[in-house]
Amino acid sequence: MRTSSLTGARIAVAAAFFAQGFVFISLTTRLPRFLERWGLDEVTLSLLLLMMVLLAGVGSLVAERAARRFGSAATLRLGLALMVAAVPALTLAPAIGFFVGGVAVYGVALGLVDATTNMQAVDLEHRYGRPILPSSHGYWTTGGISAAVVVLATGHLSPAVGAFVVLVPLVVAFAPFLPHAAPTPVRAPGVPTAGIAMGPTATPADAAAPAGAPVPWRPIWLVGTGLVVFYMVDTTAATWGPVYLARSFDAPSNLVALATFPYLVTSIVVRLAGGHLVTRFGVAAVLRVGAVLASGALALVALAPTWQVAVAGFTVLGAAVALVAPLSFSAAGRIAAGTAGTSSDPLVGSAEAVGVEPDRGRTDAVIARFNQFNYVGALLGAVLTGLVGADNLRLGFALPAVLVLALVPLAPAFARGTLSRR
Repeated sequence: MRTSSLTGARIAVAAAFFAQGFVFISLTTRLPRFLERWGLDEVTLSLLLLMMVLLAGVGSLVAERAARRFGSAATLRLGLALMVAAVPALTLAPAIGFFVGGVAVYGVALGLVDATTNMQAVDLEHRYGRPILPSSHGYWTTGGISAAVVVLATGHLSPAVGAFVVLVPLVVAFAPFLPHAAPTPVRAPGVPTAGIAMGPTATPADAAAPAGAPVPWRPIWLVGTGLVVFYMVDTTAATWGPVYLARSFDAPSNLVALATFPYLVTSIVVRLAGGHLVTRFGVAAVLRVGAVLASGALALVALAPTWQVAVAGFTVLGAAVALVAPLSFSAAGRIAAGTAGTSSDPLVGSAEAVGVEPDRGRTDAVIARFNQFNYVGALLGAVLTGLVGADNLRLGFALPAVLVLALVPLAPAFARGTLSRR
């Protein structure tokens, strides 16, 4: 694959992240309208979300097998196609059964797209030899911001308007993603593609792990626990934020998306600056500071006397946790490929230093399984928050305010073999 093709693939992956964020936020910000339309309460919604999250886990497992056989690009297109089918069923449903069916299909699509977009982004990061995941997840946030703006502008209209969001994944499905396999390592301009270009302290022992080598699951579990914490917080904010403003404060229906919009705006700012922040301050320091800020922000949301104060809490929260997900997938990809080796420099990625192409099949499989942590966190955020806060959603936001502090001791696990920014 030529460099121009690699650039095209990066644009395609960015577009896929954008589409995923655009559709997800389009749906979650309309949840209060769906609750009203179908007469659902918080417990019933929690059970629907439980179904969706479990099916997303199934979709992620299917992605692992399908990517091995057909490639992550083809599997990603399948996920986008299912999304195109699910969204109209959700938004135009003539009966509750069609709505539930749409939620189910969307759940499978969510798992397929989540897993395969991260497979593609991890492979791009290996090829570029510098952090790609923060900006890739930043495009998810950009899609979410765009969706929140649309909802703010059309919130007074029928929920059926949301059916038009399918145009985004429909177009992206035809983008030029990375093919199933590449015969040789390809890197961005200025990054060596052959020979050995040693980093300051890298050694040949840091090369990508042999295909048959066992996957070091213990460090992956540590990073995965951090991912659980993030998605617990993120799903709580995205799913229950609009409902919280609508039901606890009686905020205007066309403004409930403000629970999501400023959260996403601060997230995108931090994610676009993620490579610089990590290089300057280190992964562990960035995550620890973010965890403390996130705890305070969630406490502010839970104790807010007005919906405007709650919105301020969501705004700080977005910046505080923005880098957790991209840094976790990046770390899992390096560990899976055997690139978190013995280099003593925390900013040197070992496999990139020696010019070795990781086993893509092995990395894709690990990323698909690692993506399951996403749904454990989503269960805690979407389901547990709703059940704990069934009578008072303030209690639902108090729970993640405590649990997010687990990122403080987990932060060093994210720093194994961190890629340098060149």
